[in-house]
Order: sequence, then structure tokens, then C-alpha cells
Amino acid sequence: MNRNTNFDRLPDRYLFKEIAVRAAAYTKQHPEHQLLRMGVGDVSLPLPGVIIDAMHQAVDELAHAETFRGYGPEEGYEWLRQAVIDNEYTPRGIDLDIEEVFISEGAGSDLGNLSELFLSHNTVAILDPSYPAYMDSSMMAGREVISLPCTIANGFIPELPKQKADIIYLCLPNNPTGTVLNRAELQRWVDYANVNKSIIIFDAAYEAYISEEDVPHSIYELEGAKQVAIEVRSFSKSAGFTAVRCGYTIVPKQTGLQAMWMRRQCTKYNGTSYVAQRAALATYTPEGKQGIEANLMYYKQTAQMIADGLRALGYDVFGGKNAPYIWCRVPQGYDSWSFFDHLLHTCQIVCTPGVGFGDAGQGFVRFSAFSNRKEVEEALKRMKTLA
Repeated sequence: MNRNTNFDRLPDRYLFKEIAVRAAAYTKQHPEHQLLRMGVGDVSLPLPGVIIDAMHQAVDELAHAETFRGYGPEEGYEWLRQAVIDNEYTPRGIDLDIEEVFISEGAGSDLGNLSELFLSHNTVAILDPSYPAYMDSSMMAGREVISLPCTIANGFIPELPKQKADIIYLCLPNNPTGTVLNRAELQRWVDYANVNKSIIIFDAAYEAYISEEDVPHSIYELEGAKQVAIEVRSFSKSAGFTAVRCGYTIVPKQTGLQAMWMRRQCTKYNGTSYVAQRAALATYTPEGKQGIEANLMYYKQTAQMIADGLRALGYDVFGGKNAPYIWCRVPQGYDSWSFFDHLLHTCQIVCTPGVGFGDAGQGFVRFSAFSNRKEVEEALKRMKTLA
């Protein structure tokens, strides 16, 4: 047996697992202290009632022979795929075929699994900092990685790769920096991909948080994008489905990869649960849209509260306007992990060390606006003792 030695290139523990381990160790040592969790991007508000009702109804259907369902289509039920097109893409003037829409259990899985469509000698361009799964899955496959630094100096907007990149991961709005690209800036990436015959894996998990007019919600709003881009979205961050698990991926036929992805899913994926898909369909009802918009507004306002509160305490803060994350520079004398530990042990606050998202994230931490509002208020009070 020859194991995959590419795993030796990875950190000992995944970023969010390391955070959980350190937080658990502190709680075990200090059970009298309540931790204020502002790190992981997990939602805190309950799902709208219409979504809960849809799941209850779906479960009830599974209790009767005449309405019972077993395995569903690997690519998802047609009624949900069509609803995605009708609600997310058609209103933006984007024409999609239902065969290009694939329902999944969430964006995280597809973002890693898509790498199976490409041979290991392909080079991968990844923004630094960015969601760790891009780097980890590329390293597991043994690929060469081109790092694209996103720093204060360049406004966290990456430059195009100087060498040819076969695969490009773009997360916009960006996790963790909150950066967005306007239409002209994103068009440059689409043009680059067409010239170099590259594929862009476009992570649009946070598109519901976009507040600026000239920022595309989908990469397919841009000319030539269907030839070079796969778009991945999730109901987790837009509709609060972190416990339900449902998302979708768009693989246009023009990429030449749609049939391959279908074949991969048929072999390795038995489909998203019927209950989760019924819940996702309910997000497109008038009641579902209203409830989701109220939750999104809560998180947007919380992001503004965190950003304003940290600025008032003298921190350099970025993001929070088009994304639910606040990217904060740590005080002089600290690096990302030492400031994480300082907040944990001094204020009982859990954030996310920026260096966990890449080398360019060193010297930053990320705060999440998905936190409970009262806990955010308490966290800012506690951080005043550090000022």
C-alpha cells in the first residue's frame, strides 16, 4: 500500500478544528467562563417558519408508502433546479439550461470535489488569504499552487497571475477579507481565463451580502464567463442552512465539463436529501424570501456594529460591507495566533486567526457577524479592557 504523501504537506490540523481544540481546552480549564464565539461562520438565527413547515411536510411524506421517496436524482430534483434558475439567474438576464444546475449538500464539498475533474499536473491560482479548503484540496491532489497575495497595499484585490494558471479559485465577496470586485475588475479575470484556457471556480457563497451596485452577483453576468467558469453557491450563508446542508453548483456546457461532473456525481454522490431540497424550495416562497431577508439584514447590521465598535477601539478594520466578516489587523507585538490566544484567555472571545487563511493573513484576525447580537455587544465591552 502506498499512501498519498501529499497529505504530509498539510498542517497537522484543519484551521477550524484547531480553533475548536483550543477553545475546548480553555473551557475545560475554566468552566466558569462563557466563551463568546465570533470566529466560525455558523449562523445563529432560527430558520423562517415556512422552511420548517416544508421540512415537516417532507418528513411526513416519508412516513407513508404512497408518498415515500428513496434515492433522488444525483443532480437534484428538477423542481428545485428550475427554482434556482427562475429566482437566482433569470432575473439577472442569465440564461441557464436545467442540465447545468447540480444540487449538493453544500458548497464546501463541491469546492473540493471539483478538483477531481482535472489532472494533478494542472497549476492552481489561489488568493492569499482565502478559504482553506482551496489550498488543502489542491495540495492533497499534489498540484502546484500559485499564491496571489491580497494585502493592504493592493487593497486586498489580487493581481492576475504572472504565469499561466490552469485553475483559478475566486471567492467573491471574499472570505475572509470581505473584498469584492466590480464588473470591470472581474471581467479581467474572465478575459484572462479565456485567453489562457483556464477554468475559474467561482465561490459565490456570500453573494446575498453584496450591497454595492456595480458588483456582480454571478460571474455569468460577464461576457465569456460561461466558457470558463463554474459557479458554486450555498443556502448555508444566504438562508441559514448550516445544519440543513444544501447548495448548488452551475457547470455550463460551454466549459466542456458538464458531462464529466454529471458522471462524477452519478458515481460518487447519491444526491441531496429530499427533506433538505424541500426546505431549499421553500426559501423561494414569498414568506421564505421575507424571512431570509430579515435574517440577512440582522447579520448585515451586526457586521456594521462589529466594524464600528472595533474602529472606535482603535483597530484597523476592513470588510463587513459586502460580506458577513470583519478583517481586523492585530495590535503591534502580536501575530495572528498570539492575538487569538490573548482574546481567548483575557476576554473569552473566539475569533479566527488570519494566518489560517494563508501567509498573507498573518497579522490579522477575522470576526464573524453570524454571532448573537448580545454576545457581540458583550465582546466589544470586554475588548475595551485591552484598549
